[in-house]
Amino acid sequence: MSKKEDILSKYRSNVREKYDMPRLDDIKGITYPDPLVQFISMTENVGGKVIELEPGKDINELIRELYPDAKEIASNLPEITIATRNPDTIGSPQALNGTDVGVIRGMFGVAENACVWIPQAMVEKAVCFISENLIILLKKTEIVNNMHEAYKRIEFNDYGYGTFISGPSKTADIAQVLVMGAQAARSATVVLIP
Repeated sequence: MSKKEDILSKYRSNVREKYDMPRLDDIKGITYPDPLVQFISMTENVGGKVIELEPGKDINELIRELYPDAKEIASNLPEITIATRNPDTIGSPQALNGTDVGVIRGMFGVAENACVWIPQAMVEKAVCFISENLIILLKKTEIVNNMHEAYKRIEFNDYGYGTFISGPSKTADIAQVLVMGAQAARSATVVLIP
């Protein structure tokens, strides 16, 4: 028996009362009169930005306006023609080091906490975390109210990986000083597309 199994068996032998797991199918979660308005508000509360792509405006033009000094832009999305790095064709995740802007697609957003579900749709998922600035393209009609609704919509593709991203990376672990970009992107912008 492994050490882990030994520890777990000791815990199990000391359980005096057992309870059935609660039924969760009756729980609906919080709902909002306008999930999109709530999503925008929560995204701003967690330090992110939301921009609605104007009809007829090119997404590449918007990226250049947002990050005029960006030299390295990583994306495998066909509409991102200004990308200088493609996470599908680079040799290793380390090749994404120094990426100024990463552009990825979100499947749906969650109004409750500003999370966006990002299934892995590229060979090197490091682009989601190593980019200094992250742009998430999201259809404005794909906003759910809460995580209960979100979990019902999660689907995995061939990669079998996905993550929720909510705003830029931040931590206040050291001396309770808020540091942006501690473990991942310094900024996160959700671009709502029609």
